[in-house]
Amino acid sequence: MAEIVADSTPGLRERKKQETLRRITDAGICLFIEQGIDATTVDEIAAKAGISRRTFFLYLKSKDDILLSLQSRMGDLIAERIRHADDTASPIDAVRAAVIDVCAQVPADDLAAIDQLMRTSAAVQARKQVTYVEQERRLVDGLRARWPSPEREMAHRLVAMLAMGAIRLSTEALGREGERRSLVELLHANFDVLKAEVTAPT
Repeated sequence: MAEIVADSTPGLRERKKQETLRRITDAGICLFIEQGIDATTVDEIAAKAGISRRTFFLYLKSKDDILLSLQSRMGDLIAERIRHADDTASPIDAVRAAVIDVCAQVPADDLAAIDQLMRTSAAVQARKQVTYVEQERRLVDGLRARWPSPEREMAHRLVAMLAMGAIRLSTEALGREGERRSLVELLHANFDVLKAEVTAPT
């Protein structure tokens, strides 16, 4: 699996924690792809990641959290990029650029495989829907940090809600029968539609 690179430079202890979590995530996803989520055990994931079962549970509560932690990590990176958006960018363009930049770091085949894995587990799918609310909050945090005026709070929330809609539609379309576009291509298409609607004359 491709590593998603963060912008900041954390301390040694934090870097070690991030590296361990990345090893667990990569090991889990590889095993999930090979043999399915239900057939993969925590012990197998821990062994492949080179850690103990006890260490696994210091980082994650269950094997399902592997897929969700990857999604959460991507959300953090998207918010970080929004905080450093170009001065000339509008909020919706800043979100679009951040989302596509982060997603482009992961090979299209890997993204498709991860999405397919999530679809095979009803439990993961249910929890994934819940995480969309958290992802929306992170987008708002990034927008608030970049454009801190209190008067823009409602606008930030609306932009985040619309952007999450574009992201969710792109993800849902990824596994649709007959769909041949990558997630990045779908994101471009949906954000194009969103911006056209937002700027269209009434």
